[in-house]
Amino acid sequence: MSILVVGSIALDTVETPYGSVSDSPGGSALYFSAAASFFAPVNVVGVVGKDFNFNEIDFLKQKQVDLSGLEIQNGETFRWGGRYYENLNERDTLFTYLNVFETFEPKIPEKYSGSRFVFLANINPELQLNVLESIPSPELTVLDTMNFWISGSRQALDEVIRRVDVMILNDEEVRELTGIHQINQAARELLKQGPKVLVIKKGENGAVLMSEKDFFFAPSYPVEKVVDPTGAGDSFAGGFLGYLAGCPQLNDSEFRRAVIYGSTVASFNVESFSFERLKSIGRKEIDERVEKFREMTQF
Repeated sequence: MSILVVGSIALDTVETPYGSVSDSPGGSALYFSAAASFFAPVNVVGVVGKDFNFNEIDFLKQKQVDLSGLEIQNGETFRWGGRYYENLNERDTLFTYLNVFETFEPKIPEKYSGSRFVFLANINPELQLNVLESIPSPELTVLDTMNFWISGSRQALDEVIRRVDVMILNDEEVRELTGIHQINQAARELLKQGPKVLVIKKGENGAVLMSEKDFFFAPSYPVEKVVDPTGAGDSFAGGFLGYLAGCPQLNDSEFRRAVIYGSTVASFNVESFSFERLKSIGRKEIDERVEKFREMTQF
């Protein structure tokens, strides 16, 4: 089943203790697509400027990603720069230039309107609502957001939350959304607001899956060398929803497996800058690492 993703497309300049890249393709929509395309076809809606070099993402076209929903506008592509330190959980944002992304208004092509699975990447909640209005009856909708929208567009975000099936966010975002510090209690409160499933990302400490009846914790895969964490969260979401899109039915067991697949794809992503590691692997390598995951967590 095909997946629709609506999100940002960026040119990233990233520095880590292991090197740097300049104007490398990135953004939530592309990281998600690169990850999800191992499992299912992906349709992308986003915007780039005239300066964007599509040759750098040719690999996505070979991985069942449809880019015909991209708008090309006069102006420059969204640019972001960041510097990571020895503790890769510490990061400084060096610059953010929204450029054409500042006035982005998603237009869902007619051929995408029947999408069964929808990922609302981290964009303005009012735009996320517009996307939901354009998709009449999706089977599963997944939402990502951030502190900026929680504090600045709360009314629209609350409406999106009421209408989605799954939310993927981190501890800090769960606490800010609910005003409750104790994370399990905060998550239970958030589940009352609409979503059926909540995935809480904990970075190097793994991820938690919660629903009304289920609780599941998965550690992160022990990567020997993390080179660049940029895009890890969106790669997780891509592996998570990509796996679910290929399931004949959605149940607690499949959602648990989806967390493992999401963590696994993200573990490959952080082993290199941009998409270099994801470009070098296939479904075989992912399944082999999932099996190692299984061996590590059985007792």
